[in-house]
Amino acid sequence: MRPFDHLTMMQFCWSALSILGFSIRVNLRGWKIFLIALGGGLTWAFYLIFLYFSESLLFSVFFSVLLVCIYSEIVARLSKIPVSVFVTCVIIPLVPGSNLYYAMQAYIAGNSTVTSQNLYKVLLISGTIALAIAVVSSVTSIILRVKSKF
Repeated sequence: MRPFDHLTMMQFCWSALSILGFSIRVNLRGWKIFLIALGGGLTWAFYLIFLYFSESLLFSVFFSVLLVCIYSEIVARLSKIPVSVFVTCVIIPLVPGSNLYYAMQAYIAGNSTVTSQNLYKVLLISGTIALAIAVVSSVTSIILRVKSKF
């Protein structure tokens, strides 16, 4: 699958719609949920593009979360909403839920090899997401601190 074909666009739309539904489900209101849905779609689109060019799961997760966190910082400040609301919602498409499900399924079946492989993937992806969020948050904090001094 190429990164700029109709399948990527379709996955972008489905990701944005799912985040829109999630935003409505958790009682977010107003026009800002469309910005959150756009961020969710961008998360998955960036992931697919980076995955196509790098063929590395962790690289693509890190840089897609990095770009979407920058988007979240900018949009949250412009719309006067806490950044954590945006970040929490837009990273949902990258949460490794299927790996965790398969790990638990293998654990119940007694297959420790598959369990450990899937849990390893879950921990790597979760750590990569947390690291990317921490990098953007720290850099933003430093920039705002330097900006306030001048």
